[in-house]
Amino acid sequence: MTSVNTRTAKIERSTKETSIAVSVNLDGTGAFDISTGVGFFDHMLEQLSRHSLIDMDIKAKGDLHIDDHHTVEDTGIAIGQAIAKALGDRRGITRYASLDLAMDETLTRAALDISGRPFLVWQVEFSAAKIGTFDTELVREFFQALAQNTGMTLHVSNLYGANNHHIAETCFKAVARTLRHAIETDPRQKDAIPSTKGTLKG
Repeated sequence: MTSVNTRTAKIERSTKETSIAVSVNLDGTGAFDISTGVGFFDHMLEQLSRHSLIDMDIKAKGDLHIDDHHTVEDTGIAIGQAIAKALGDRRGITRYASLDLAMDETLTRAALDISGRPFLVWQVEFSAAKIGTFDTELVREFFQALAQNTGMTLHVSNLYGANNHHIAETCFKAVARTLRHAIETDPRQKDAIPSTKGTLKG
């Protein structure tokens, strides 16, 4: 489903490794119903929904008997595809946003451009391989998939921090807040595509 007025979309994606269904409402309130089978990842996706104000319904079943990689990456793909579908031709969006986000001892910066040209700059390091049972390297894998399939240029930099949970969480919250602002309608050009090229399709 896609609605011009409410900017909603649904994506269903199935492979031999995962089966994922994602619904988004870009003009929501940050309501969520999320189940991926990966507890820490669910917690991070809840932050993404709540702080972007994008309503998200995410159901994922993956080959968790192997590891979490396919489930995390493929969920990022499906969320990105749903956001891109809901954005349509990206007419009227603010397009750019950036933010420094603090959480206790940690500060993380996110900047993005809903340009149609996917790119990820990732300047985030973790001091441990895992947060609980979750592989910290999968945080980057998620945002790579999200940026690629949303069609956005995304820069994420952790400026400092000690707690790996905080570092990961500030990445999700900072991206959420910048995404919220970038997809908002610009009242001064609500019927225009914000590009001198006349397109934001790459």
